[in-house]
Parts: sequence; structure tokens; C-alpha cells
Amino acid sequence: MVIAKGTDFGTILIVLLFLTKQQLGVASLVVAIGTVIEALDGLGTSAALVQARSLSRLQLDSLFWFIGGAALLVAGMTLLAAPWIAAFYGVAGMATYFIAVAIKQPLVAAAVIPLAIMNRDLQYERIAVVNVCATLAAASTRLGLAVLGAGAWAIVAAHAASGLYTLIGASLARPFRPGLRFRMSAISPLVGFGSRAATSSIFEQAFNNIDYLLVGWFYGAAPLAVYRVAFDVAMQPAAAASTLINRTALPVFARVSAVREQLAQSLTWSLRRLAVVVAPLAAATILAADPLATLIHDGEGRSYAAAGLPLKLLAAAALLRVMSQLLYPLALGSGRPQTAVRLSAATLLLSGAGMLIVGLCFPARTGTIAVSAVWVVVYALLLVWGIRYLRRQWAIRGWDLARTLLLPFAGTAVLVSLVEVSRLVIGDVNSWLQVEVVAAALGLTYAGLLLPAWRGVAA
Repeated sequence: MVIAKGTDFGTILIVLLFLTKQQLGVASLVVAIGTVIEALDGLGTSAALVQARSLSRLQLDSLFWFIGGAALLVAGMTLLAAPWIAAFYGVAGMATYFIAVAIKQPLVAAAVIPLAIMNRDLQYERIAVVNVCATLAAASTRLGLAVLGAGAWAIVAAHAASGLYTLIGASLARPFRPGLRFRMSAISPLVGFGSRAATSSIFEQAFNNIDYLLVGWFYGAAPLAVYRVAFDVAMQPAAAASTLINRTALPVFARVSAVREQLAQSLTWSLRRLAVVVAPLAAATILAADPLATLIHDGEGRSYAAAGLPLKLLAAAALLRVMSQLLYPLALGSGRPQTAVRLSAATLLLSGAGMLIVGLCFPARTGTIAVSAVWVVVYALLLVWGIRYLRRQWAIRGWDLARTLLLPFAGTAVLVSLVEVSRLVIGDVNSWLQVEVVAAALGLTYAGLLLPAWRGVAA
């Protein structure tokens, strides 16, 4: 997964060399809206399948056709809404890109059941292979189209193609041939649970992408491109770790939710692994933000230096985000989808209100910085609420959580010290060398934090 996400991230930086800021901004808007639409796929039944105590073949067959029909409906509504969306943002030709978004919906829907069955059976190796191959294939598609001069289509088409690659991989890893039968009564409990989980997912994807939607609306495509570069560099690596751990945490939480001690142990284990991966990465991103931003250029040779300060703020927000988002698999795994819905709705309201105020009060030059700061505040508030919720609902104390974070935070402090000492020794140097110093310190930190754990697993 690390190799795949590293490759994906590297190709994005290369693709930027072939796209103008305007093209990148338009593509970012389309993908952001498409991601929110995609939250409707399966209508939450994937989470319902994972937490269900038992499943019959009739239920699986019926769910497949239910999910497929819903996906076709969503695809049709996407095409109908596309001209209205383009008119709302005032971007000529934007509606055409939503054809790719609509095509992706049934592809993703067809992969829901195979992926859910593998997740339910804890077949993480197979899921990892599917995700890695799909990520690499989508990255190659994006890079190839960009080199050929496809412009915004390079990003939009690769986003849609990832659904096809995921479907192919899931079908090979866990073949599923649905029977030609459908009984709504057999899946009503799963659909009921799924509808609440889907509501949570829609809210979650909405607040995950509301910054793109509002920055694009208030400031236009080019400022959105600057913000997107900062967001991708800061958030995407952290989000990859979060997605991987949360995906494995959900079925585990579902199995141990009846025993508080086991649930607390699973939660702290997941939190520690997240912090070990993300805390040093967030610190390294902050330290390298300014030189890294000056090194990134668009297709017209213009620098993304303006992304430096937003990048620092978003890196801090990324750490808060991945820790707070463990609350979602915990709520779903313990059979409390309504908690996940309320949490998502509250976060959407806070982030949306904050960014709306920013858009009304700040010009484009400082608006992206202010939007980035909103994420820091929102996730900090969410984390505080989560600590209180864990203590009240599961009797998990804040000190137990803090003790879990001592080692990764100590390693992060060592990282910062290494970089600052190196800067004192080598002085003011070019941007490439500054980034290389931070990367070397990050590698040493990960070696110190992860090697003992790997040796323990090997032993």
C-alpha cells in the first residue's frame, strides 16, 4: 500500500507539469462532486454486510441487484444534474466530465459485495492486492493521458477508471456470480442499517470535499488548484494510512464490541499504528512545506509557492483528522450507525459554516489559508468530543489514549530535532537539499519506530 500510494502521489506531481492551474481546478471540482456522489453506491450495505451476524445466499443475490439498480439510478441523476452543476460554477464544458462520473457508479457498485465478503472474512491481503493494483493502474492512466495532452480529462478519466480496475481486481480475488433472484424482504434489515450508514458516508464525503466545492465557488479554478496541491500533499498520504487501518478496524470492532476490554485494546492498537505512521509524516510535511511548494510547477511553468502556508496547516489537520476518524468504524462496528450520522452531520455543519464565513470575508489571496485553518479547528473540536465520548460510552480514559501516543510523539520530536540541527549545520541551502534533509530524517524516524514492531512480527 505504501508503494502504491507513493507511486500515486508521485504521478500526481508529474501530472501537474502538464496541466494548467485552471484545468487542475476544474478537474478537482468534478472529482470532489463525484466522490460525494459515490458515497451513495451500495447505500451503506457494505457496512451492513460486514457487521451482520450471518448471511444467506439469497440475501447476497438480492443485495447485488438492489445495489446495481440503485447505482444506475444514481448515474442517471448525475447526468441530469450535470448541466445545473456547470451553470452553478460558471465553468463552460464542465457538464461533459460528469459522463465519466456516471459511468463509474455501476462499476463501483458491482464490486461492493466481493469486497465486503473479503472484508468480513478478514482477507486483508487480497483486499490490499486489489487496492494496490487499482491504484497503480489508475495512476498510470492519469499519467499517460496527461502526457498525451488530455488536460483535465487525465484526472477525471483516471478517477472513473479506478472503479473499473477495482471491479476487475475484486472479481478475480473473490469471484461472485449473482443468481437471478430478488427478494426485498430478505434484505430489509440490511438495507435499513445501510441507509443510516449511507447517510453517515454522504455527510462524511460532503465535509471531506466541501472545501473544494466552496473554494471553487468563491475563488475560482486557479486558486482551487493551489489549494488542491496543498491538500493532496498534506492529506493524501495520511488518508491512505487512515483508510487502510479503518478498513481493517471495522470488522474487528464488530467482533469484539460486546467486550469492553477487548474493544479498548483494539482501539488503542489502531490509534497507535495511525500515530506511528502519520505523526512523523505530518511533522516532516510542515518542515518541508515551503521548499517543496516552490519546487512544484504547473504546465505553464508557474510555481505553486503560494501553497506553502496552507500545506503546513493542512499537515497539522491531517494528524487530527486520522485520529478522530477512528470514531466512525467504532460506531458502525458496535452497531451505532446513528452516532456516525450525527458525528458526520455535526462536522459537515462546522466545516461548512466556517468555510462559508471565510469565503464571504476573505479575498482569494488569503482565503485558501483561512480555509486550511478551518480544518485544524474542526478536527481539534471533533477530537475533543471523541475523547469525551469514549470515556462516557466505553469507559476509555483520556490518559489511556495519551499513553498510547507517547512513543510516536517522542519519535516525532526526534525528527524535528534532527532537521533543526541539520539546518543549523548546513545553513541556508537550495530547496532540493532542504527537502532531502527532511526526507532523510523521516526515514531514520520510521526506522526507529517501525523496525522493532516488524522484528516482533517476524519473531
